[in-house]
Order: sequence, then C-alpha cells, then structure tokens
Amino acid sequence: MSQSTVLLDPTAETTPAKRQRKAPPAALEGLTIGLLDIGKARGDEFIDRVEELMAERGIIVRRYAKPTNTKTAPVEVLQAITTECDLVVEALSD
Repeated sequence: MSQSTVLLDPTAETTPAKRQRKAPPAALEGLTIGLLDIGKARGDEFIDRVEELMAERGIIVRRYAKPTNTKTAPVEVLQAITTECDLVVEALSD
C-alpha cells in the first residue's frame, strides 16, 4: 500500500496575481520613502539607521510599523504607505 502526501496552499490562490515589476527610480531626491518596521527584533535599529542616512541626503522619509511581526500590516497602514509614499523599505530580519 502506498502513501501519498497532499500539500495545501495556505493562500487559497488558484492562480497568483502577476504584476509587472516597477522600474526603479533614477534618483531618490524629491521622492517620499516609507520605512516599514515589521516588528522583528532590532528592525527598529535598522530603520533608524536608514532614516538617518536618507535624512543626511535630504530625502523625505515617513515611518510606519506593524503592531506585531506575527500579523499582516493593518489595512490602514498599507493604505497610508500607498497614498503617502513613492517607495518603501521594509525592515526584515532572520
């Protein structure tokens, strides 16, 4: 008797959405950069340093944070990022 393994996709997507990759900007000057802290250990230190380096170059920065790393970002945070920023840097760890 043979056993079979069934793998389940937790996203419940039947076909993943395909989007064209957005071309990177030629320069960051004049753009607003969102910095998203996902709540992992020391992610805030990374974001602090990125903000400091961007500020030295006169780049406009807006900061955002997830309440915890175990949940997705609230819709309000995602909407704020998409309406207020041209680009986003996400602080990851692991």
